[in-house]
Formats: sequence, C-alpha cells, structure tokens
Amino acid sequence: MSSEKTTELPLWVQDRDIVIAHDEEVQWREGKRPDYSYTNEFLHQESKFQHPEGSLEAIAQNLVRNFEMEASNKSNPQQWLSIVTDKFKMSTNGGQQYTAEDVALEGTYNLFLGESEQYSSETETFESSFQVFHNAFPHGFLWELTEVLSGPPNVTFKWRHWGTFNGSYKNYAPTGERVEIVGISIARVSDDLKIESLEHYFDNNVFLQKLTAGGCPFHSQNQ
Repeated sequence: MSSEKTTELPLWVQDRDIVIAHDEEVQWREGKRPDYSYTNEFLHQESKFQHPEGSLEAIAQNLVRNFEMEASNKSNPQQWLSIVTDKFKMSTNGGQQYTAEDVALEGTYNLFLGESEQYSSETETFESSFQVFHNAFPHGFLWELTEVLSGPPNVTFKWRHWGTFNGSYKNYAPTGERVEIVGISIARVSDDLKIESLEHYFDNNVFLQKLTAGGCPFHSQNQ
C-alpha cells in the first residue's frame, strides 16, 4: 500500500509498475505493456537493500529503473517520462555522449559495451542485444541502487547489477555463477526530478570475461 507521501511524488520517481499502468497512447515495442512480475520475484529475494518509501535512495532507484524500463520498452523517446528529452545525454566511462534517440535506436547494451573480443555492438541490433543477455540470464539481470553519495541536482550513487549465468552467452557455456557488476553513476536532474544527463562508470571487461569463462562448446566441437 502506497503512502500519501509516495503518491505526492512525480509519477516517474514512483515504482515502475505504477508508471507502466499509466500508459495512455504509449508505443510499446512489443505492442503491450512489459511484465516485470517474474523479475520482481527475484528482486524481492535477492536485493540487499530495502530503501524506505520516499527516501532519496528510493526516489533515485525508481527514477533509474523507470529510465531503463522506458529505454527498453518504449520505442518513442518523446514518451519517456523519466528524462528531459531535448537535453538528455548519456555516457559510459567518460566516452561519447548519446542522445535519447541514440538509446532508442541502438539499445543500452550496445552503447554500454561497445567493441571488444567478447562483444561487438556493430553486429548486434537493439532487439538482438537484449536477446543475447536474456538468454544468458533467464532469471533476469537485476539492478539496485546501493548508496546515494550526493543529492540533486547532481545525484551521485553507487549501484550493483547482477544475475545468475544459467543460460548460454552466444556460444559460451553457462557456469551457473552469480555475475555482478558494481559501478557509480551521476544523474543530473531537473527541478522536477527528470534526468537531463546520465554518466556511468564501471568495468565491463570483468563482466564479459565472466560470461566467456565457461568455454565455447560450439568451437570445440568443430576443432
């Protein structure tokens, strides 16, 4: 049951299921609302933090989860409630800045991971990039905020992304290992708590190395 304090908050910093329910005329990528009920079960079981409703931690976590939900599921960035669309920029590890249109076209995985031996964003589409990691993490690749270091307008926070590597990653065998990334992000927000820019800092090499640690059975069968 939501508290009065929570319901007075802007929609985009409330729980993402509430945002999804307010979907009048939204252009969903698959033609229907996304369903996070399965993911929410694992979040409830595996999250290390239960931030109090209305706290800065809960507000920041909801805002980022809503951005990720919208970037993944709403094809038209003009309908993303979580950002100031005409100002929005996103970067990773001090690299190139991307617009909301770039995110909608390429997908967050492609923009985050770029080019390496283990992953090539140039050969993946928006849809295929999400399928690759859905296959690797069939129970979800979960995200939570762990600590807020500074408040608005530059909200700086620590986070963890994790999942159990139970499915194959491309041609690499699953290890059953818990794979976790930790990082720091800075979200510059407007007066009404919409994201104007988002900077992420994390080591994606460790993440990709863990996904290729189980060996490549496809290659070995053909040697």
